[in-house]
Amino acid sequence: MKKLILCLVIAFLSSAYFSTESKAATRTDSHSRVDIKSVESAEADVLLARLDFINTMDKSDLSRIESKQLRMEVRSIKSRMNELGGGNYLSVGAVVIMALLIILLL
Repeated sequence: MKKLILCLVIAFLSSAYFSTESKAATRTDSHSRVDIKSVESAEADVLLARLDFINTMDKSDLSRIESKQLRMEVRSIKSRMNELGGGNYLSVGAVVIMALLIILLL
């Protein structure tokens, strides 16, 4: 029973840690990759500039509807930035909890 639980925990953790995207094998040259990265970084710079502008503006004189639209815009910008940044990260707390679970189950 203990080995079964250990195997299930290890399988779950390894599948969560080593998750990869499956992409169709396509051939692209390095020039197109550089262009995509530069376009994404240019878009990221524009989004960051907009966030800086929103953070510096005086929001006290905005109406309720305007402030709600502004919040929605900030959320959409942040979600777009997450898409551009990509990658999944594990927090330190999650790593510590996983390590403790493995130690306790062994």
